[in-house]
Amino acid sequence: MAAVSPNAGGPIMLDGVPLKIRLERAERMRKVKAVGLILPLFIFLMVTFAIPIVVMLMRSVENPEIVQVLPRSAAAMRLWDGEGFPPNEAMQTFAAEVVTAKAAKTLGKAAKRLNYNASGFRSMLFKTGTKLERAIEKEGEEAVLQGPEMLERFIDIDKRWGERRYWSIIRQASPPHTAWYLLRSVDRDYDENTDIVPISEDQAIHVEVLWRTIVISAVVTLLCLLLGFPIAYLLGTLPTKQSNLLILLLLLPFWTSLLVRTTAWLVLLQNEGVINDIAIYFGLWDEPLQLVRNRMGTYIAMVHILLPFMVLPMFSVMKGIDPYHMKAAASLGANPVSAFIKVYLPQTLPGVGAGVLLVFILSLGYYITPALVGGPADQMLSYFIAFHVNTTVNWGLAAALSALLLVCVMIFFAMYQRLVGVGNIRMN
Repeated sequence: MAAVSPNAGGPIMLDGVPLKIRLERAERMRKVKAVGLILPLFIFLMVTFAIPIVVMLMRSVENPEIVQVLPRSAAAMRLWDGEGFPPNEAMQTFAAEVVTAKAAKTLGKAAKRLNYNASGFRSMLFKTGTKLERAIEKEGEEAVLQGPEMLERFIDIDKRWGERRYWSIIRQASPPHTAWYLLRSVDRDYDENTDIVPISEDQAIHVEVLWRTIVISAVVTLLCLLLGFPIAYLLGTLPTKQSNLLILLLLLPFWTSLLVRTTAWLVLLQNEGVINDIAIYFGLWDEPLQLVRNRMGTYIAMVHILLPFMVLPMFSVMKGIDPYHMKAAASLGANPVSAFIKVYLPQTLPGVGAGVLLVFILSLGYYITPALVGGPADQMLSYFIAFHVNTTVNWGLAAALSALLLVCVMIFFAMYQRLVGVGNIRMN
């Protein structure tokens, strides 16, 4: 047993060590043990969640293709002031590296990057490399790659080289990092003078898609709130045995794959589907309605899938509300409606806020349901992220759109914290 020795006028000693120091050591050990308990989870989240997100977002500003494939040309183009055409020496360097990269079969990487800026750049670059190779075989390397008028040789190969726009694109793609992908995600681009300008209307789709995503997410969230509040209120006021049974029914959809549930709605809502057949049978309408491949089908399927995410947070809060609050309000003369609005409803705001935030954020990133049930005008931003990853293999633009979506989530989360967050709820 530890011996405690009092020391008149001095610190209390425990086995020869001041008690204060022993307590500080014990507190440090407690913190070390707490950190040790959460450290595996922290490492797991960093490796599987945080680091991949950071790496993905970094791709929105990374621009390594030209620097890796045409390093000397990239350096020469960065020295060009952008006025007129590049110096003849820069064009000579560019021609030499195009021939070398084509022979090494690495030109495709640079050509693909330049093709993002201007459609047809890839074929033009390969055509130029092929013509330069043939000219070298015929005239000699020195005569071709060190000629005094390289611009004229390029124009003879392809007239588009006579447009300053293409040389400006090479210059803009030369730095190892760029804001071009981020600009394209908001329908902006660099012009020949490196000024930021709107892109043409036939290419400007991302801002429209972003607003469409926000509108669809807001409507789905509102519908889930209107449908989910009565359900949560019923679950919160019923006896525990009955509410547990209803919660089980509410959670049943989670036992089925999201893809299966979405496909089921596709079958139910089609023109020859169950819903149209039943409605026509009972005379609700005469001809099959178009309930799928449009915004209506998107709303129906998304609300069905996301409704439990709205109900559960509200239910958890409503279950903890003391029913005697309403009885106390009634005893003080409040009618049921007034008591509900002034006493019960304010206490549900944390659950309502959590449900709204959860459903809205989940809706922003939805992909499968709009892709299957919605039409071409109902695709959300996540569809275009997947399109650029899988089809165009433009990871930079996909990462930029992901960053745009992340910014939207952070903005709405900040709004939630300001309006409904902890410490902002005021009881009347």
